[in-house]
Amino acid sequence: MVRDLAQKLGKEIDFVIEGHETELDRNVIEVIGDPLIHLIRNSVDHGIETPEERARHGKPGAGLLKLKASYMENHIIITVQDDGKGIDPAKLRAKVVEKGLLDREAAGRMTDREAIKLIFSPGFSTAVEVSDLSGRGVGMDIVRSRIEQINGTVEVSSAVGSGTTFTIKLPLTLAIIRALMVELGAEQFALPLANVVETIHARAGEIMQIKQGEVIVIRGQVLPLVRLARIFGWEDSGDKERMYVVVLCVGDNKFGVIIDKLVGELEIVIKSLGKYLGRVPCLSGATILGDGQVALIIDARSLIKEAGIDKRAYTAR
Repeated sequence: MVRDLAQKLGKEIDFVIEGHETELDRNVIEVIGDPLIHLIRNSVDHGIETPEERARHGKPGAGLLKLKASYMENHIIITVQDDGKGIDPAKLRAKVVEKGLLDREAAGRMTDREAIKLIFSPGFSTAVEVSDLSGRGVGMDIVRSRIEQINGTVEVSSAVGSGTTFTIKLPLTLAIIRALMVELGAEQFALPLANVVETIHARAGEIMQIKQGEVIVIRGQVLPLVRLARIFGWEDSGDKERMYVVVLCVGDNKFGVIIDKLVGELEIVIKSLGKYLGRVPCLSGATILGDGQVALIIDARSLIKEAGIDKRAYTAR
């Protein structure tokens, strides 16, 4: 595929694959096949320059494209790396203002890293010309959503003129995860430990209200808050003087979830909610506890969208 694309686009590419011995769950492989192909096509089309362009910038004529897989603790790390022209954060800021997704002031407050992450926005494309390879306004958001379906993450780092690296982090198996068990009212919920940063006590007086919702300041950082009770439409016990906050992190987004009680860590088996219930917002599945009780598993990524965490973080700056 790389050879055919390079020939079609008039480019010279050295394609290197490392980590052949890395093994993955078959279900994971089925899900990440298309996202990986899209990232590789993207590097060939958008990332690596033509030999003439590379020569003008003092680079070797043949671009390097590396696909690497390796183990890291309980995860598989897959990287797609090229030494092409990189992603220009300034162009992305200008594009997001042009499309009306953010105003100029909010775009200006974004760091380069935050601006680069805009490529994962639905329908976002910087391609000047639409080709049959890319620039159709679809792709990177689908890549991220596919990977998130199996509790994986995808991050991007880039330097203008030096290249771009996409890093995919995947669980070794889809069946078992470690989770922090919490209580809300009479129900237990599981928060994947991979997303948990810390747990804190908070006083009611420390919680502040801004236009988009509640926030709390922890060690000088503004932390958006989510009340699970409100998300699920339950009666909120928000009048307590002291409460527990579980700090979760998804990519660069960090936020706190207000719950009633911490139960402890547990290794749980993930069960699908099934076709009857379908895909429920903020839930990724369920598990059956030792006493036969069913505990729902919280989907941290879905919580961000449901509660509008990203918008709240920019407003509070």
